[in-house]
Amino acid sequence: MQPQIPLTRDLVMIGGGHTHALVLRMWGMKPLPGVRLTVINPTPTAAYSGMLPGHIAGHYPREALQIDLVKLGRFAGARVILGRAAGIDRQARRVIVPGRADVAYDIASIDIGITAEMPDLPGFADHAVPAKPLDAFADRWERFVRDVRAGKRAPVVAVIGGGVAGVELALAAAHRLGDGAKVTVVEGAAPLAALGKGAQRALVAHLDRAGVDLLAGLPAMGVDETGVHLSDGRHVPAGLVLGTAATRPAPWLEATGLALDAGFVAVTETLQSETDPAVFACGDIAAMTWAPRPKAGVYAVRQAPVLYDNLRAALSGSGTLRRYRPQKDYLKLISTGGKGAVADKWRLRLDRPALWRWKDRIDRRFMEKFHDLPRMAVPSLPATVAEGVREVMGDKPLCAGCGAKVSFGDLASVLVDLPRVARSDVLMGPGDDAAVLVCGKAQQVLTTDHLRAFTQDPWLLSRIAAIHAMGDVWSMVARPQVALSQLLLPRMSPARQRETLRVVMAAAAEGFAAEGA
Repeated sequence: MQPQIPLTRDLVMIGGGHTHALVLRMWGMKPLPGVRLTVINPTPTAAYSGMLPGHIAGHYPREALQIDLVKLGRFAGARVILGRAAGIDRQARRVIVPGRADVAYDIASIDIGITAEMPDLPGFADHAVPAKPLDAFADRWERFVRDVRAGKRAPVVAVIGGGVAGVELALAAAHRLGDGAKVTVVEGAAPLAALGKGAQRALVAHLDRAGVDLLAGLPAMGVDETGVHLSDGRHVPAGLVLGTAATRPAPWLEATGLALDAGFVAVTETLQSETDPAVFACGDIAAMTWAPRPKAGVYAVRQAPVLYDNLRAALSGSGTLRRYRPQKDYLKLISTGGKGAVADKWRLRLDRPALWRWKDRIDRRFMEKFHDLPRMAVPSLPATVAEGVREVMGDKPLCAGCGAKVSFGDLASVLVDLPRVARSDVLMGPGDDAAVLVCGKAQQVLTTDHLRAFTQDPWLLSRIAAIHAMGDVWSMVARPQVALSQLLLPRMSPARQRETLRVVMAAAAEGFAAEGA
């Protein structure tokens, strides 16, 4: 018989960015035995940035750019915790997630993306929408479009930031809103500075044809409910203000003690923190101080195989870590609202309608990696088995509640043969949700409950188990008084056992204590 491999190391991925999503896919195809993998993300899905302009323009439905992290985590054998990380206790090696027990790690990796919020710009927080995080931005954009269609808002948009992202979103917005729309791009410096002159001229021409105004060299000084106020005193009216000019990291990183560069996690060529080799970082949140590069998805995607190999090496204690070497330039395909695109690489420009089909094909192939996960080999029953095995196995998954217990009929058939002693202090025995006992002048109920694990998150399972168990007490119109927990854990190292018990008991105690038990 194949021995069960104990869990001895914890890998925690903080965030569901593009790099982590690709690593999860790789892990599902070739996991490292003995590692418990955890993914922490605020939402069950993550948006793919490459298809966002197409979604804003109306070319893609929302679901086309969503990576299902729960499905991906299940494929990788990972537990997915829906929560927002708020800190890392590096001394205790725990990730702080408000509202639940801290999550222990041996190796952690950070891929939480960035935000385009501009807190220093007066009125931005109350009256503007940052383009990142992408999910929140897409939600706000759809509400605005519905309001415009319903006649509740005018199709007037201002975009703060005249870089590639700002111009691309402005063209997409103008296309989606159609005739009568008014879109303005506000840029405090030179627009499209990351592109070559040819690509700049091509995109400015697209802005002109779409009727989008480009105001360069005019910094935004404030935002209110009517629009954007500029440095020269002018006012740009807008029913929706979008922010693309900022790239801000999560502020909680400052308290971690990790080396930061402008707030981003400074990493070495192996994608490890310059401060702590037990912490990796990738994607937009990582600062490659040894080879500075702009924030772009191409780097996140190409970091994935290096991160995967290095995580395995760090967790197994064997092998040399790989070095990530980012390319100096990359192909930029900028959509132009309609189904067209401008290409830029090595400062050379190409402007052809066929480029959209190329970009669309690249984006769809990337998303297919997560929508159509490879079928991994599933152990099948031997050709010859004992009679009755196939009937007991069945073709449906086992219920986590009733499937954890002997059926009522089988239990009753056993209990009926047990010797019975007439007792006046037992008012109600087997057959109801709980037994009812006489305790002096009072009555007390007694019940037991068992669940199979249907989620790999011990905190969530413990909360559900506590509520499920108290349901039998509540159904007898009683109040919980005392709870006794019985746990069966997978085989794991003593350190993993202690940590799992800590999380389980903290969650159960919180649930029972809230009801006075």
